[in-house]
Amino acid sequence: QQIQEDLNKQLFDNLVSFLRQSHSEFQEKTTEWTCRMKSREIPTAALVLGVNVTDHDLTFRSVSEVLQNNITPYIALLEAKDCPGIKNLMQKLMGQLMNCHIDVDSLEDEDYVQVSQNRISCSMTSLINWYETVTKKTDSEALSKKRTSSSRHWQSPPVVVIFKDMESFTTKVLQDFIVISSQHIRELPLVLIFGIATSPMIIHNLLPHSVSSLLCIELFQSLSCKEHLSTIIDKLLLTTQFPFKLGEKVLQVLINIFLYHDFSVQNFIKGFQLCIVEHFYSQPLSVLCCQLVDAKKRINYLSHDQCENIRRLPSFRRYVEGQVSEKQIALLTEDGCLKEVTLKLLEDLNVYHENYVSVLRCLHVFTSSLPKYPLGKQIRELHCACLENRVWETEEYESSIQLARMLNKSDLVTMLQQCVEIFVSSSGKEFDKTVEKLKDFLTQFQKLEAEAFQEQDVSVSSQKELQKKTDLYHLQKTLLELKESRRSKKLTKFEMLRFEVVDYIDSLVRNYLVPADHKTLHEIVYFNTASVLREHLNAAPRIALHTALNNPYCYLKNQALKSGGGSISNKAPDICIVYKLHLECGRLINLVDWLEAFSTVVMAAEGPNADAPSSDQVDDIIHARFIRAVSELELLGFIKPSKQKTDHVARLTWGGC
Repeated sequence: QQIQEDLNKQLFDNLVSFLRQSHSEFQEKTTEWTCRMKSREIPTAALVLGVNVTDHDLTFRSVSEVLQNNITPYIALLEAKDCPGIKNLMQKLMGQLMNCHIDVDSLEDEDYVQVSQNRISCSMTSLINWYETVTKKTDSEALSKKRTSSSRHWQSPPVVVIFKDMESFTTKVLQDFIVISSQHIRELPLVLIFGIATSPMIIHNLLPHSVSSLLCIELFQSLSCKEHLSTIIDKLLLTTQFPFKLGEKVLQVLINIFLYHDFSVQNFIKGFQLCIVEHFYSQPLSVLCCQLVDAKKRINYLSHDQCENIRRLPSFRRYVEGQVSEKQIALLTEDGCLKEVTLKLLEDLNVYHENYVSVLRCLHVFTSSLPKYPLGKQIRELHCACLENRVWETEEYESSIQLARMLNKSDLVTMLQQCVEIFVSSSGKEFDKTVEKLKDFLTQFQKLEAEAFQEQDVSVSSQKELQKKTDLYHLQKTLLELKESRRSKKLTKFEMLRFEVVDYIDSLVRNYLVPADHKTLHEIVYFNTASVLREHLNAAPRIALHTALNNPYCYLKNQALKSGGGSISNKAPDICIVYKLHLECGRLINLVDWLEAFSTVVMAAEGPNADAPSSDQVDDIIHARFIRAVSELELLGFIKPSKQKTDHVARLTWGGC
């Protein structure tokens, strides 16, 4: 949440500046505001937020908080589902501004609503009267308390109306509200904010020119959701601040859902939280997934069973196999020795993460500036490639190295300077020599630049001497020597230094970007169960619906609903009975036969009862239950009315789940 607020800070600052400007014009009654009043233009901010609609609620909440803290307390957030007509819009608007609840369903007169036991008209006139009353009251309180002009709210703060999903509003509602508001803009400092998911052109598509001309529109563009995601991954995953890590397959599942489903950063965070819960719930050794200081304390309290769990880890078993026989026996039999080694391995894993992040950022500096981005433009793509396998063995990495060996000097120097900054700010303690080596490369590039100026002067003087030689023999001899030197051209000092720089970066990659699953005890901090995550996040509604209707015990856990294979229990909900019967039918289902079968199942276990209603009443009740169950089945999309026969319905689903 803090990261997203930081990312949106520039957007919020621009929005506040826009509102301050429009509000100050109203306060000072400047010529521009007077002209705007004459033309009845309403200050309007078009806020383009992108197609990640599920993230918009958090953004609008933040916008509302920022505006309330800096501009005005009078803010209304409207959604299209609550405003099917202009009357509903005005009711919702006045209800939010007056900080009261308006019950639309209990409204008898369409022009009046009950507010604080007083009947007021939901009209623009009432809104203006309320605003004047509230601002006068605020002014009198300000005078009584001798408040200074440095208050966070102005003397007559604007009324901000936010349309959260502008594309969903009907054209008629928007047109009526804008036209009515423009006629009262002299009395009410109204400011509109349109939340737009697609394109600003939607304003002109929804509104005719006669209405859009009443708006003074300024465009505000938020950062793309991909940039948000990259920052989230950078701040949450590529850091040593949080010990919990995502495995390559799990991270790829979350990124694929983001890219191919909803572009929602909020849903990505929810998936990340789900991974945390699942890891700490299913991994017995997750007690050690904490900061190193806490892990040192917790290791001493490990039980024998927890020590056995460590011995069962595949990565630890590989580690034990690489030890001498005496060490193997100690690790497999002595808990004290195991705890000491576990602590050392956790320290090594922590150092690995510190070094990994720094070298990954350095490699990204090089790969993100290459043409065609063989390893991806975003650091998340490079991170996934490094987690998946040894990145230096991939074709994409080889292509990146070849392209890096053709970089020009200015780009290379800039990248080296960025890498120096990364390693200097790194928490890893092994990069002192690396920083010295990179600074040495920078010094050599500076020397080459000085030598290049000298060589340029020498070449100019040699060309002048060549021009002075008028003897044909000497001239031909000199030209042949130049031609021969070009044929057997050697690498220049710059090219040799460039190769040396790229080879050094390559050596850092091979040393520090080893995949995490090659490290001992990685299971403690890495969550790798992608299949569990898919079950939670990749919904299978048809399977769930079939299971619920075919076997209601699976969800309701009622012993009375247990039934053998193929049998139909009369204790099951009506829709389950109707669903099972419909599975036995063909393409067209006769409603009369279906009703008789339903009645037979329902009445199967009911014996004679003296207090039971008459048979006619029973038939009516069963008939009503059947109609309701069939209607529910139609609503779910399993059947539809048939045009061929009026007393039949058509079946729409086939095959098993």
